[in-house]
Amino acid sequence: MAEPDTTDEMVRWSLEAAAAADDKQAADVVVLEVGGVLAITGQFVIASASNTRLVRTIADSVEERLTELGGPKPLRVEGLDDLRWVLMDYLDCIVHIFTPAARDYYRLETLWGEVPALEVEEA
Repeated sequence: MAEPDTTDEMVRWSLEAAAAADDKQAADVVVLEVGGVLAITGQFVIASASNTRLVRTIADSVEERLTELGGPKPLRVEGLDDLRWVLMDYLDCIVHIFTPAARDYYRLETLWGEVPALEVEEA
């Protein structure tokens, strides 16, 4: 398993995860630099999917892309039972894939609103 060994490598995997989500029609994809205020990870990738089937498709796409590029495997994946909020823990990057209602309820962007966001290129 490839482990990110520099900040640049961690950012690369976060942006690749965001691109994979965007490629599968995720909405409002953002990458937040939370490492300065949260010791457990460097970035949050946050995306929305219009329905639970798309949540699963996006999660699969993120894992496939990072694997194909020699990136890390998730240490754990949570939320695959109800598919309203899937959390993929890559240690230095945590990917959150929400249905719109769940994203609105948890409002991670508001909670972490003071941290910088990385620019995500859309497909």
